[in-house]
Amino acid sequence: MESKKIDPKFNKVQNPKIGLIALASDYMIEKDFTNVIKDKKIDFFVNRIECFNPLTKENLIKMSEKVTEVTNDILPGEKIDCIVYACTSGTIAAGYDSIKNKIKKAKPESEVTTPSTASIKALKKLNINKIAIFTPYPKKLNDEVVEFFKKESFTITSNSYFDIESDIDIGKVDPNYLYDILSNMDLKEAEALFISCTALPALSIIDKLEKKIGKVVLSSNQALIWDTLEKIGQNDSVNGFGKLFLNK
Repeated sequence: MESKKIDPKFNKVQNPKIGLIALASDYMIEKDFTNVIKDKKIDFFVNRIECFNPLTKENLIKMSEKVTEVTNDILPGEKIDCIVYACTSGTIAAGYDSIKNKIKKAKPESEVTTPSTASIKALKKLNINKIAIFTPYPKKLNDEVVEFFKKESFTITSNSYFDIESDIDIGKVDPNYLYDILSNMDLKEAEALFISCTALPALSIIDKLEKKIGKVVLSSNQALIWDTLEKIGQNDSVNGFGKLFLNK
């Protein structure tokens, strides 16, 4: 028998590539991304980063020390169109510039987005200034998120939080209970409700929550996915995930 060498043929046109950095304990972010982009011609890759409990600013900064390493392990040597760092409080704690610089060390050509920066961009796109904020975090971390939005010149009309200390427990919150809690928040003076945390099961309830309260609802995952699609030129309307995804 003689072995025959055959020349390979490679695809000349490739889909846009998204590289997601998810917390090791995050239940929701991959599921939410997949639900939104499933009908789009996008290649989606995920790597997970070690996280530390309890949820504190110090532990979130400690987690960010491995961002370059984790980024580099997403298709090493290949260009990724957008790298997504999926931690709202972690970006606020470490600072966006720090996260971006760590990602750029591994993937210098990639666009970068994070939940906190994507949420600011989304609020400005919708011309919203007055927001109510809900977080699942411990009190100190909750207050840091509120302060972040204040420094970005938003007016915070009300704030509620769960005081959950472990990231993995955030993903176990009952979405129906979350819907009931958010439906009864004080939103009288707010133009929109912002729901923080990529681990919280909020995306699936946004559409019906907007209908219930009659106001715009934004979540970390919703804004993050929206901004990612904007950055890779796949920003056509998507139904079922809130007004942000409707290009009207």
